[in-house]
Amino acid sequence: MRYTKVSMVLKKTKNTAKTRSKKTITTARVRTSPGRRFNSWLGRTNARLTRRYQGFLDRRPHRSFQLTRRRDYVRSLRLPGYISFTLFVWRTLQRHRRTFLLLVLLYGFAMMALGGITNQQAYSQISELLQEAGPEVFTGGTGKLGEAGLLLLSTFASGPGALTVEQQIFLGLALLLAWLTTVWLLREYLLGRRPRLRDGLYNSGSPFVSTFIVVFVLILQCLPAGIVALIYAALSSVGLLENGFSSMLFWIFAVTVGALVLYWVTSTIIALVVVTLPGMYPLRALKSSGDLVVGRRLRIMYRLLWGMFMIVVAWAVVFIPLLILDTAVKDAWSAVSDVPTMPMAAAVMSAASSVWLAAYVYLLYRKVVDDDAKPA
Repeated sequence: MRYTKVSMVLKKTKNTAKTRSKKTITTARVRTSPGRRFNSWLGRTNARLTRRYQGFLDRRPHRSFQLTRRRDYVRSLRLPGYISFTLFVWRTLQRHRRTFLLLVLLYGFAMMALGGITNQQAYSQISELLQEAGPEVFTGGTGKLGEAGLLLLSTFASGPGALTVEQQIFLGLALLLAWLTTVWLLREYLLGRRPRLRDGLYNSGSPFVSTFIVVFVLILQCLPAGIVALIYAALSSVGLLENGFSSMLFWIFAVTVGALVLYWVTSTIIALVVVTLPGMYPLRALKSSGDLVVGRRLRIMYRLLWGMFMIVVAWAVVFIPLLILDTAVKDAWSAVSDVPTMPMAAAVMSAASSVWLAAYVYLLYRKVVDDDAKPA
């Protein structure tokens, strides 16, 4: 009798469990229907985007077409002077000059192997034309400098136009790898380590894809400037810029677009350094760099423009005497007239410019990070 009651209790328990499981399955089927799943996903997405937008507003207190109080956007940024900071970058590179000199030579030779930076044929033609017209256009020592300056501008403004698309892509990749290697080596040196050049070449390429995405964003941000250049070429071809009023309107428009482009690319250039951090994603790097420059964007932008200006000055200081010397040597000794001196020098100088600019931006980023100012 006792066993019968126990079996009946077990049967009731099993039946109750089966009924509950059927109800649970039915309820789960009802709750996981496609419409409800979509509504649930839509609600979660909306909540996530709302949180991100609210976080963005909390991090960036500035609104378009609204005046922001000075107390809400001013942040401290203790930096040395322009010349002092430039000398600091130079001393940092000079302290490890053997490694960085080998890096410049390596990527310079790589660029020469890929076809160089400038068009030697165009350089030779322009040189001959300027030599023929030189006595009529220039006089004295100043004329020689003017001739060299025009030749420098004409040669390098033509760019790598004689190269194929594949060669231009490889040249861009070489410059990008020089940037990554420089940043990796500087980070290791500032941590007190003593890496070799081969360590930088083998280990610096890990954030290549992330850096390439940030470079792509940088190119997109520079597209308005390219569109303005195309508009200028089109208007100049039909003579619409000869009128003073129309020319004034165009240059107001061009200056406005240029200011917006500089505003956008300031944080993106800093993101080229942030993205090299271990485990950093490109969109997160863009977000972090944008938060980093809020309230001090103009000061950082002026520093970046100063660094680029230093590169232009270095090219002028190196290449104007080299152009004069190259012209004099080839006039006196025709056997070396076909030696592509300027393209080879341009390749090495391009690698050196990439290394110096990477060091300048990285050390500027370190100065900004070391400042303990709160977000604006």
